[in-house]
Amino acid sequence: MNEVEVVVAHSERATLRVGDVFLKVDADQARIDVEVEMVSLAPVPTPEILWRKPPVLAIAALPGTTLGRLGRPSTGSPAAWAAAGAAIREQHPDLAGLDIREVAGGWGNQMWRLGDELAVRMQRMDPTPELQFNERRWLPVLAPCLPLPVPTPVRSGEPSPRFPKHWTVMTWVPGDPLDCSSISRGDHAADALAGFLRALHVEAPADAPVSGDRGGRPKECADGFDRFFHAVVPDDLADDVRAVWDDAVAAPEWEGPPLWVHGDLHPANVVVSDGTLSGVIDFGDICAGDPAWDLAAAWVVLPAGAASRFFDAYERADAGTIRRARGLAALRSLFLMLMGRNGDLGLPGGKPAWGPAGRAALERVLKG
Repeated sequence: MNEVEVVVAHSERATLRVGDVFLKVDADQARIDVEVEMVSLAPVPTPEILWRKPPVLAIAALPGTTLGRLGRPSTGSPAAWAAAGAAIREQHPDLAGLDIREVAGGWGNQMWRLGDELAVRMQRMDPTPELQFNERRWLPVLAPCLPLPVPTPVRSGEPSPRFPKHWTVMTWVPGDPLDCSSISRGDHAADALAGFLRALHVEAPADAPVSGDRGGRPKECADGFDRFFHAVVPDDLADDVRAVWDDAVAAPEWEGPPLWVHGDLHPANVVVSDGTLSGVIDFGDICAGDPAWDLAAAWVVLPAGAASRFFDAYERADAGTIRRARGLAALRSLFLMLMGRNGDLGLPGGKPAWGPAGRAALERVLKG
């Protein structure tokens, strides 16, 4: 008798493997209907459907390596993968011959590698397409001025029966995300990040996007800080973390014109090659505001001991800006820790790798 292996187990559904057969058990038969349809539309080999007896769908195994991790759901289900291929074939048939491969990570958008030079961002957790629209509008303007590679839009996808949300084909930025890698050349990375932010932090035009939760004064984020703080701050660090945040709130506010701000610099949104920064990705939160939001990366992204060199190379941050940036780094560190905890618990949107990254960043913040 063949051994039964639990491949994925959710509260709502499960996938079992028995020899060369996968058994998908799902009480929601509408979801299975979508998967069966998408498998038929996929532009690459798909598993044969052997039989269907609700709530069970039996499919044949294919050779190769699965996208998900044993015991954890894949971020891109077979149905999502098939939908991506079907949407590309329908709206951009000249790209249909390129291989489609899941890119691990992503939160607001599911990422798919398209051939060797392109990627597809498909709206997932983001409630509206506005963040993708911001990237489409502004990255072609900003990218030529930036000294590190960034993704640039080359095609757009509209909602359709194949995929009911917006999606964008972008250039692929080579490298490994920092949450899956490390920086070994700290001085080089500090200089690279400083040069990138000097180029990005220029006065934004009047029609630049303004974010409700990025780019503003730290005190406007007090509720979010308190929520993260009470959820995950270690007891032995609580007083020190609170002091850093209170100092940021008390620091002088940004009095210059609103500058272009990436808005979401953390280890999953920068890529590393040869031990140093080699690119910046995910500009969905780009907005006009206080540069301190990006300068928090001195602690959140760079390794221990690199913050001082970074600020020397950046040259434009006064004492008040550094105080705000340090408090915002504490905020971002707690957020990463919370997302890591959610990932460890198997909650939707959780990222197990972000927990250790957040704790290390918080320790760097407290060292100053």
